[in-house]
Amino acid sequence: MRVPLLDLKAQYAGIKDEVTSAIAEVCASQMFCLGPAVAEFEEKIAACCGSKYATGVSSGSDALLVSLMASDIKRGDEVITTPFSFFSTAGSIARVGAKPVFVDVEPDSYNIDVSRIKEKITKKTRAIIPVHLFGQVAQMKPIMEIAKRHNLIVIEDAAQAIGATQDGVKCGNFGDFGCFSFYPTKNLGGFGDGGLVTTNRENLAEKIKILRDHGQSPRYFYKMIGGNFRLDAIQGAVLTVKLRYLDRWNEKRRQNAALYDGIFAGSPVRGPKIYSNNVSTYHQYTVTVPERDRLQKYLDENEIGSAIFYPKPLHLQDCFGSLGYRRGDLPVAERLCSEVLSLPIYPELKQEQIEYVAKTVLKFYNR
Repeated sequence: MRVPLLDLKAQYAGIKDEVTSAIAEVCASQMFCLGPAVAEFEEKIAACCGSKYATGVSSGSDALLVSLMASDIKRGDEVITTPFSFFSTAGSIARVGAKPVFVDVEPDSYNIDVSRIKEKITKKTRAIIPVHLFGQVAQMKPIMEIAKRHNLIVIEDAAQAIGATQDGVKCGNFGDFGCFSFYPTKNLGGFGDGGLVTTNRENLAEKIKILRDHGQSPRYFYKMIGGNFRLDAIQGAVLTVKLRYLDRWNEKRRQNAALYDGIFAGSPVRGPKIYSNNVSTYHQYTVTVPERDRLQKYLDENEIGSAIFYPKPLHLQDCFGSLGYRRGDLPVAERLCSEVLSLPIYPELKQEQIEYVAKTVLKFYNR
């Protein structure tokens, strides 16, 4: 049985007519950058996220970048974040000239270890970027308490967690900004790149809108130096269609994760710990396993897709060598990079496929 890590064609088959119609409307309008299609999406996604304001941008990476720009983060500033994340979390900090300061992660949730944040705060610290990794919200209450005490900006990297909640509150509503990605592989994925910034403060929303369009307001009059971070209308139209299905897709991911959890119980395979006050959206079903690389090869031989997110922590990447980190500085993140493996979790999976994947994994350890 062949089981890919992700099958976007299966998702598309169920919504093809709706998507085609939505794209045709944009083509008929000939309004391709921002415009009514993006405005409609922003209104509906704000309601979905429970945020007062939602601004579509060109990618999840640019959502982080423009949020840092709106926060006036600049050279000489420090921003605390996690080393166990996609590159743009720290890359966006470096792009505005600031210094990423890495805090180790929890071994079971994979999210930033809140107990270690305080020791990294200096007079230069301006912000914290917690990451809601793999669909689970980081522990935001203590993060916000720390931020308030030290007058720090909080930018939630929610690229992988749209729809996830903590204590009944949807991610993107805890900090000053929430940053989302609509890369095609995300739970809510476009037909290309796209992103979103949420906020509950009108002045910040207005600043994001100005910055995403080169800093002009009105046209050709520039209040600040921005960038080309506009969301294309076709992406807005496609995402509006897909948004109708997001809740059921996320629920199906949770059901798939529960199947895995049940089969793996008592085995060497350790699934992610989901805290009792969280509802995860399982962007990935990421486990920690012994002999990870040999297991991945075995799965590949049995036509089962898998992926390693992430094989090398950010603090040890060559581009951050000047920061002075050494192997052993952040041991949990470093260990996870040698143990994590993500298994198929997409909503269109059938129960027999999940059982085949899980039983093949267990077969590897019972040989």
